[in-house]
Amino acid sequence: MSVAALLNEWSWGVGGWAAVGAGVALAYVVFGIAGFGTALVAGPILILFMPLSKIVPLLVLLDFVAAFGNLLPSRRDVAKPELLRLLPCMAVGCTLGVIFLLNLKSDLLLLMMGLFISAYAVYSLWGKARPTRLAAGWALPMGTVGGLFGALFGSGGFLYAIYLNGRLPKDAARATQSALISCSTVVRLSLFAVAGVYAELPLLMLALCLMPAMALGLWSGRRLTARLSREAFVRLVTWLVLASGIALIGRYLGT
Repeated sequence: MSVAALLNEWSWGVGGWAAVGAGVALAYVVFGIAGFGTALVAGPILILFMPLSKIVPLLVLLDFVAAFGNLLPSRRDVAKPELLRLLPCMAVGCTLGVIFLLNLKSDLLLLMMGLFISAYAVYSLWGKARPTRLAAGWALPMGTVGGLFGALFGSGGFLYAIYLNGRLPKDAARATQSALISCSTVVRLSLFAVAGVYAELPLLMLALCLMPAMALGLWSGRRLTARLSREAFVRLVTWLVLASGIALIGRYLGT
C-alpha cells in the first residue's frame, strides 16, 4: 500500500489527529495509574473517527506494549501466587467472552456491567474506600468475569484491580495487574491475528503513529502513582471504576 493510500485511510486533519492523540495519551495516563481503563477513556473519542471494529484491535496493540512497559520496571514485585490463581480463571473468562461476542447480543450485559461496577464504586467511596482484605477464593469470580468482560468490552481490568488491591500492597498490586493484563492482551492479540485483523497495514501504521502519545501518557501516570499513598491510590482507582461504570451505562443508552 502506498504512502498516499495510508494517509487517505486516516485523513482526519490536524484537529482530528490532535483529538485522537490526546485521547490516547489520557487513556494511558489512566493505564499508568490503575493498569486498566484504556478502552473506556479513549473509546468515546476514537469512535468519532473510526469504527469500533478498528478501535478494539488498535487498543489491544497499544495495551500489549504498555503492559510490558509497566511490567518490566516492577517485575520483581509481581505476586506469582496471585497471578497463578487468576490466570486460569481469566483464560476461561476470555474464552466465554469470545463465544458470547460471536453468538449473543451483549447490550444487556453491558448495562448490567455498568450498573454493577458503579454500585460497587459508590459503596466503596461511601465507606471512604478503605482497602478490604479479600479471600483468595475471590480469584475465581473476579478472574473469570474479568476475562469475560475483557473479551466482550475490552474493559475487565477493574475486577482484577478490585481483587489485587484487596490482597496486596500497592506496588505488588500494580505489578501483578500489569503481568495479568500482559497475559490478557496476548490472548486477545492472538485471536485478532488469527482472524486476520492485523493483516491491514493502515491499522498497524496507526498504532505506530500513536506510540509516542501512549508512552507520554504511561510515563505521566507512573509519576502520579509514585506520589500516592496506598489509601489515595485505592481511592483514585475507585473513582476510575465509577467513571468506567458511568461510561458503560452511557454507551448502553447511546446504542
